Amino acid sequence: MKHFLSGSRKRITSGLFATSLLFVGACSTPSADSGTGEAAAGGGSGETIRIAIGTQDQVINTAVGGATVRELELLEKHLPTDGKYEGVEYDIQWSSYTSGPPITNKMLADQIDIGLMGDFPAVINLIKFQQEAQDANSIFIGTLAYSPNGAGNAVVVPKGSDATSLADLKGGTVSVPFGSAAHGMVLKALSDAGIDPETDVKLISQAPEVGGSSLRTGQIDAHADFVPFGELFPFRGFAKKIFDGAQTGVPTLHGIVVRSDFAEEHPEIVVAYLEAVLEANQIFREDPEGTSAQIEEWSGIDKEVVYMFLGPSGLQPLDPTIREVQVSALKNSIATLTSLGKIETPVDPEEVTGWIDESYLRQAMEDMGLNYDEVIETAESYQITGEDALTGEEITDPKLAAQYWVQEEEQVTNFASIPNMLQALATLQEEGKAADVMFVHDRENGWKLFAENSYYVSNGDEVSAFLLQSDAQTYATESGGQVTAFRGLQEIYARRPSALVGAL
Repeated sequence: MKHFLSGSRKRITSGLFATSLLFVGACSTPSADSGTGEAAAGGGSGETIRIAIGTQDQVINTAVGGATVRELELLEKHLPTDGKYEGVEYDIQWSSYTSGPPITNKMLADQIDIGLMGDFPAVINLIKFQQEAQDANSIFIGTLAYSPNGAGNAVVVPKGSDATSLADLKGGTVSVPFGSAAHGMVLKALSDAGIDPETDVKLISQAPEVGGSSLRTGQIDAHADFVPFGELFPFRGFAKKIFDGAQTGVPTLHGIVVRSDFAEEHPEIVVAYLEAVLEANQIFREDPEGTSAQIEEWSGIDKEVVYMFLGPSGLQPLDPTIREVQVSALKNSIATLTSLGKIETPVDPEEVTGWIDESYLRQAMEDMGLNYDEVIETAESYQITGEDALTGEEITDPKLAAQYWVQEEEQVTNFASIPNMLQALATLQEEGKAADVMFVHDRENGWKLFAENSYYVSNGDEVSAFLLQSDAQTYATESGGQVTAFRGLQEIYARRPSALVGAL
């Protein structure tokens, strides 16, 4: 990972622990000029404007609007250079943290202008500015990525744990980054499961890399976290997921907040940043595998996990707009935090609409010749398409599609059905090759899943995947099929002759 960006005015600091065994941190010395100052007021040749952006490199939802914009120098490309900005020098300061609360603290201290964070930290950010800041408010100006049902947040346990549900955690120790989107999720999930977060479990605060280490060493019974750790830790082989945020059915997001004084003084810069985000989204969609590999270099998060979240049929669409589903995520965050006593001064969830301003985003779209509705459609239609690599047939139902990523290959291989992938996988193994990862999709909901960690129902040549064992059992009863594991399916198709398998 690059420790410094090219150019003397680009800096990145890190809020990560230097001793982390799990992640690669980007570290450098913070800028001595942490405030906007007189020079930052803008206007006139030779003056300097600070643009301080706080992101979370290891949080995949912020990787495109953060690391990708930073490393590809997209903000520099879109910054204004004429009018009052003619001759201006830009002091671009990037800093990375393991969660949203530290970004809020630095925004309140006027050390960060633009912050990238999840829904729960974002509403805390907005509330803190309303209640504590004297000279500015915080504005929610755009979405980075989101899930309409809560996919991305998760609870994991050590791989060898006997726990299979939240009920099994009663009396145990559960860690979570306090103040994060995962914190709100686990509080609600435990309460919904009849477990009192205050008395039935010992809830402690741990950053993702600390939680991962604690899982490895058996110091905790479970760890709750946000994107991408609920998938990353199982992918790395030392944890298993027992609860997925999608089970809540409650939308979640990561988005962008900005200090109101900065936005009012430099609206053109805010628009330029959003133009950079829009371009970064386009770059990712044009080459999801290549950009995922780059993000792995910049963040330390495996490219397969990046692709799982942001690639076609991924868990978190890259949609910058702020529509009802995103507003609902913010409102629900306030309601949940209030009901659990985590907000000292009561706040009406409806107030969040007054803290949102989409005008900067709409201006960015207009400047780039993009249509608002088409941007939404592009994000929502970003699904697996094309031809089946085994049969050549058209892939028509992404929920039934399967994929694998072969070691050393640059592109993911797509199949119209799970049986087709299994047949191709058997041939691949006969040739002495291997896949780094295999993806399937929940038949009912379309969620992208790791093939080896999913539940299946086999009914003749039809194979369907499910996130939850209970859903698989229900479908098996309804369809007359049989619940099976991925390894069992592999053994079946390894014994079959190398013939084409029809699409489902």
